[in-house]
Amino acid sequence: MDTTNTAPSVRLAAQADLPAIGAIFNYYIAHSTCTFHLEPQTDAEYQAWFHDCTDAQPLTVVERDGRVLGWASLSPWKSRCAYSHSVEGSVYVHHECHREGVGKILLTDLIERAQALGHRTLIGGACTEHAASLALQKSFGFREVGVLKEVGYKFGRWLDVLHTQLML
Repeated sequence: MDTTNTAPSVRLAAQADLPAIGAIFNYYIAHSTCTFHLEPQTDAEYQAWFHDCTDAQPLTVVERDGRVLGWASLSPWKSRCAYSHSVEGSVYVHHECHREGVGKILLTDLIERAQALGHRTLIGGACTEHAASLALQKSFGFREVGVLKEVGYKFGRWLDVLHTQLML
């Protein structure tokens, strides 16, 4: 990806960002076990997801020179009311922007937003094949809280998920 001297910045996502967000996520659907989606998401599915985002569960992007380098979101952990202060964080970085600090920028912002919104805990995790994602979470103080064995099946193999948690 073309890198410049302009610093990346994080902002709330706009509807106009959905094609870039979709391109990033659909790449991982097709090529990675970092998501357990099996089929690319459609424009209509991204539109519906965007409209489901709330002030308490925002969708953000990091951009540089007008180009979206990654996105992050807070989502409800569970639908029952007692879980309303527990959120799950997701961070996806364009596959050509790894090791440029984009994930760190997004996760820093996500944690700050979760704290400002009054959430109590942020749930993370990743397929155990993604050591870099898990190391990033650990570097922010996320603690391992459990491994779910063989809960996903993708690319002809069973996959484990390691869950992490950060108390806010």
